[in-house]
Amino acid sequence: MRTASCGTMESNDCLITVKNHDRLEIVIESIVFDQFGDQIEAVVKQTLSLLNIKSLFVHVKDKGALDYAIKARLMTAIKRLEDSHA
Repeated sequence: MRTASCGTMESNDCLITVKNHDRLEIVIESIVFDQFGDQIEAVVKQTLSLLNIKSLFVHVKDKGALDYAIKARLMTAIKRLEDSHA
């Protein structure tokens, strides 16, 4: 199964890995999960909704990334996954 990723494990960034899946599954590991876990999940779900994606495995390893970085990393990982099928 093909996977694609985008990002780093540097401070204030995140590493997002995606792969095709039969349903939507989101796994979040974050140094700020207790404070911002719900917000990170909301950004992921909003981005997937914007792209009309209903089934995908998304793994977020977060080191304090802001919303726009999470969204950009996710969109790039999805684009890379799509390009790998070409």
